[in-house]
Amino acid sequence: MTLTTAKRFTIEEYHRLIELGFFAEGDRTELIQGEAIQMVPKGKPHAVCCMNLNEQLILRVSGQGKIRCQDPITLPNHSEPEPDFTLVQNREDNYLSHHPMPDDILLVIEIADSSLDYDRQVKLPLYAEAGISDYWIVNLLEKQLEIYTTPYQKSTGTFDYRQKQVKLPNETTTIPGVEGVSWELNRIFPAISP
Repeated sequence: MTLTTAKRFTIEEYHRLIELGFFAEGDRTELIQGEAIQMVPKGKPHAVCCMNLNEQLILRVSGQGKIRCQDPITLPNHSEPEPDFTLVQNREDNYLSHHPMPDDILLVIEIADSSLDYDRQVKLPLYAEAGISDYWIVNLLEKQLEIYTTPYQKSTGTFDYRQKQVKLPNETTTIPGVEGVSWELNRIFPAISP
């Protein structure tokens, strides 16, 4: 019996495949630990939450950082995920020279319904390994915001976050790296009126 393994790509090889049109127009892929992964299509609740969250972030972050929506970030572990939202530091070149890297990132947000296990089991350790200090999962299934902070490496060699806090839609939270801003979470969950 012969075992085969998937071809793993470097970030440069992945960019070259994109330039060559290897992926069909409209394909949503991201590079995760060297593998090109097809992203799950978004349902209506995900799309509505994304719209709500985008509006709330723009209102609250203006001038204090840049909001990137479903755009790549470059991580050192052969990964270039495309989180639903990334809050990054302002840069003079507006990230034309390269995608944001861990030192540029203030917050990563994933919106999760069918992707919840993936966002917890694959993306969470990926972001922790890259040293991203703040990772949020907008959990649409349980209608809660999961806030992960303080990445660390376990004795097993895997990565995780030391602190997890759960916020409910009737609560408020602050945005890392943004001074003096708090907001009501009921404004982002699709099934709850603001």
